Amino acid sequence: MVSMTKKGYWVSVYTKIENEENLKKYSELATPVIRSFGGIPHVRGGIHKIFEGNNFVRTVVWEFPSYARALECRNSKEYQDSWSVAKETTVRHMQVIEGFSTE
Repeated sequence: MVSMTKKGYWVSVYTKIENEENLKKYSELATPVIRSFGGIPHVRGGIHKIFEGNNFVRTVVWEFPSYARALECRNSKEYQDSWSVAKETTVRHMQVIEGFSTE
């Protein structure tokens, strides 16, 4: 059962970006769509240090009000249309993850 109270997160790690312009255009199109579903960006590239495992060229983390809302955004036509701009020139691993609370 999908929780409506636990937050949802998109975690994307990019292994290859062949066309920076395509990725930039995707970001310009996708950001307002993601925000319309309540998405808040926490990580978008940035300085990083690898301690274990593979180095990814880019990491992106978005927080959503709920896991269900994160899935709804990911599956929306609007988001899929924006991703189509970069998906042929970008390789990423993308997960939608339900958050938890220790409180």
